[in-house]
Amino acid sequence: MQPLKLVVVSAGLGLPSSTRLLADRLTEATRRQLAADGRPAEVTVVELRDLATDLAHHMVTGFPGTALRAALDAVRGADGLIAVTPVFSGSYSGLFKSFFDAIGNTELTGKPVLIGATGGTARHSLVLEHAMRPLFSYLRALTAPTAVYAATEDWGGGGTGPSDGLADRVERAARELAGLLPDRPGTAGPTESVVPFERQLAALRPV
Repeated sequence: MQPLKLVVVSAGLGLPSSTRLLADRLTEATRRQLAADGRPAEVTVVELRDLATDLAHHMVTGFPGTALRAALDAVRGADGLIAVTPVFSGSYSGLFKSFFDAIGNTELTGKPVLIGATGGTARHSLVLEHAMRPLFSYLRALTAPTAVYAATEDWGGGGTGPSDGLADRVERAARELAGLLPDRPGTAGPTESVVPFERQLAALRPV
């Protein structure tokens, strides 16, 4: 069976990055859910840190460089998307916004998206609902009901592993994204912008 194309966009700046750690946890959980359904996934990771210069050039010239063009094409061609950003000044990072500004507002129509964010304290968790979800609504994407925020206190083992509470949220969000992804590669988008009610219920049902 041809694998589904799952693209992960991480806007973390540090090495190591808690943003990338959260993106990896969400990706692993989603792959497990898909594998349990007999749907393999091929994962492409887009590290926005590596595209910062290309994004700056694109903003002033309107022409994406080779690496940025490849990243944008990967997102446009994905069957599903996981997008994770650090929180700066109560919102998503400028790097994250610049990347999605480079995508037309109809090019993600109907595409299933799981959103996540990281920050120092839980006070910033509303960025998911007040900033990220409206952004992807504007882009006409289909956002999973559960969004995942990870504060410093959510990480155990010195920042290398999730706490039980975070792990539960990750699994629930991954189950919802898997339920929204198409059965066959290349069928996400405008033709599936309305997900059957039965599939939405299955994505939300506890296991």
